[in-house]
Amino acid sequence: MMNWTITYYSESLQNEILDLPAGFLARFLRYADRMELYGPDLGMPHTRARGEGLFELRLKAAEGIARVFYCTMIGKRIVMLHQFIKKTDKTPPKELAIARRRLKEIKDAYS
Repeated sequence: MMNWTITYYSESLQNEILDLPAGFLARFLRYADRMELYGPDLGMPHTRARGEGLFELRLKAAEGIARVFYCTMIGKRIVMLHQFIKKTDKTPPKELAIARRRLKEIKDAYS
């Protein structure tokens, strides 16, 4: 039985994720399966809370490092908000800002 449902901020985001390099996509799909079973918190090094209801899925593969930001909603729903491939050690503020803006949109729409 599926406990959690994963949805996406938009169809274009879903396509961006599905278009990630093979190593990232394989990790994403594996973790997404686990999240549907066990919930949004897989623990480090796979998931990390970023505060105010924002979380990141941490993908490491031969291609490098990618992040997918997500949030949770009532009714055991996980919403993927934004993805990017990391080029530096720190998450660029611009990427975090996109994720936070989308988080707010989602929360506002459902409150």
